[in-house]
Amino acid sequence: MAGTPFRDGPAFLVTTSEDVYVPPANTYALVRQIHVANSNAAARAFSLWIGATGAEANGTEVAELKNVPANDYVDMYFPAGLKLTVTDFLVGLSSVDATSLAITVTGELYAA
Repeated sequence: MAGTPFRDGPAFLVTTSEDVYVPPANTYALVRQIHVANSNAAARAFSLWIGATGAEANGTEVAELKNVPANDYVDMYFPAGLKLTVTDFLVGLSSVDATSLAITVTGELYAA
């Protein structure tokens, strides 16, 4: 059965842990791509975790200080899907400022 495509973002990653994406009630998501664009003239880095709301915990990293070159982007692909349930929060932050890194999450939603 095919899922319903979704796109969340773009939204800026800020310098404190913040929820980036959580699936709606009664669904689960298969994230296929995470796109992070840097609009700054200097390189920036970001980190992502799967965990409780606003939480970052060792062992739950999806990306740790992943570098995004100046005026460029980084794409992370999950061909089999990065499964997130309604209790899984994709949490992220920018290493430097709150106005350089924009994140977009895409994939499919399925009924839980």
